[in-house]
Amino acid sequence: MAPLIALVVGTALARLAGLAGITALEGWHPALRVGLALMFVLTGVAHFVGQRRAGLIAMVPPALPRPALLVTLTGVLELVGAVGLLVPATARLAAAGLGLLMLAMFPANVSAARRGLTLGGKPVTPLGPRTALQIVFVATAAVISFGP
Repeated sequence: MAPLIALVVGTALARLAGLAGITALEGWHPALRVGLALMFVLTGVAHFVGQRRAGLIAMVPPALPRPALLVTLTGVLELVGAVGLLVPATARLAAAGLGLLMLAMFPANVSAARRGLTLGGKPVTPLGPRTALQIVFVATAAVISFGP
């Protein structure tokens, strides 16, 4: 739920900053970029920190090799993508790349839910709500990629 909160709160605060006169944040499109970037900073950092990292490594489907390397790689991609979202010239490409990354990583979420794993000491999000969240996140990336 924390990624959704980061997306919503980050977008709302960026939109308010735009309404307060920060011209770079005028409109919903720039605000969405900030919200999605905040979400990916949050999730990207989790790829490198203690219990969260261990949980993410466990989430990698058993058939894939070198789960720790895969978690490190996806964490780096998430953080680089977050920076890319904040640069207007690269925002569309970054959002498209992050959308594809989310689609590529979704099977790990399915696998984790089916195996009843935990993340940060809590059960992973059940498959139904996780799928709904994934749709929201990918749709946000698509709006940034193809929007105004």
